[in-house]
Amino acid sequence: MADEPGDAAVAQPPTDLGKSLRCCVPCRLVKSFEQFYEQGCENCPYLDMEGDRERVFDCTTSEFKGMVCVVDPKTSWCAKWLHLRKFVPGCYALSVQGDLPQHIEDILDNRGIKWRLAD
Repeated sequence: MADEPGDAAVAQPPTDLGKSLRCCVPCRLVKSFEQFYEQGCENCPYLDMEGDRERVFDCTTSEFKGMVCVVDPKTSWCAKWLHLRKFVPGCYALSVQGDLPQHIEDILDNRGIKWRLAD
């Protein structure tokens, strides 16, 4: 995923801590639905979520637990523990539950991206 980071050096923190929080399933970045719709995912720009509500629903989930904010992924022990070192600074879920539609899994497979759900 980090082989093509987005233009932003930092993912903006969630603007709403209510029920609109979503988590990108492949990278676990947490933002509001509107932030994914307006900005896409800084770690996964090839998922083309920006401006596509259906794609945001396909690639994100509200089924996640916990959240950690990573300021410096390269030196953070937490980022190392959660396998986030190649991602942009931002807020990340500790664990994610959800499935990806087959066409999204195909995009990841075609790019050689291994993704897994955290327990």
